[in-house]
Amino acid sequence: MQLDKMVQFHKAVGDVTRIRILALLKKGPRHGQEIASKLGLKPPTITHHIAKLKDTGMVYARREKNTIYFHLDEKKLEYMATAIIRIGEENFVKNQELEMTEAEKQKIIKNFVTKEGKLKQIPSQLKKKLVILSYFVEHFELGKVYEEKEVNAYIKTFHEDFATIRREWVMQQFMFRENNRYQLNPKEIWPIVIEK
Repeated sequence: MQLDKMVQFHKAVGDVTRIRILALLKKGPRHGQEIASKLGLKPPTITHHIAKLKDTGMVYARREKNTIYFHLDEKKLEYMATAIIRIGEENFVKNQELEMTEAEKQKIIKNFVTKEGKLKQIPSQLKKKLVILSYFVEHFELGKVYEEKEVNAYIKTFHEDFATIRREWVMQQFMFRENNRYQLNPKEIWPIVIEK
């Protein structure tokens, strides 16, 4: 799971009212007025909190005639709630498949990067793509926060499709994104292992 989605989930459940809403929905679907009444809150407050929960995907809405009922996706809730425990497990299997020597890595870089440092194309094979992503992401400093325009400007120095590269860095755990600001993840989280 992407780290930004994990953070979004924990922010969403890090509120007493939202936890109380989840507890109510665990007992079955409810409409907004009912939730507001049970919690002693105004409907607009419930609407605000439900929107935050819906953003994570663990709560969804279904219309029945003129009433909208909110449902809890318990499997999604359980998956999200335990994701932090699985960070190492998910990467362990992937890392075993993606282990390679430094010589293999250099060969991939030579095939996809010009002498001028431009990316010829984004590799379609996962292993090669991860090598290229890791090669270019090493430009960033660990601990420094970068604005999205800074990240885009750097990517444009080696490839025109900055949106795809930026998205891949986040999806593949090379970088963490929050509020259009980016930070390099520690190499231990990266999905590729280079043997010494």
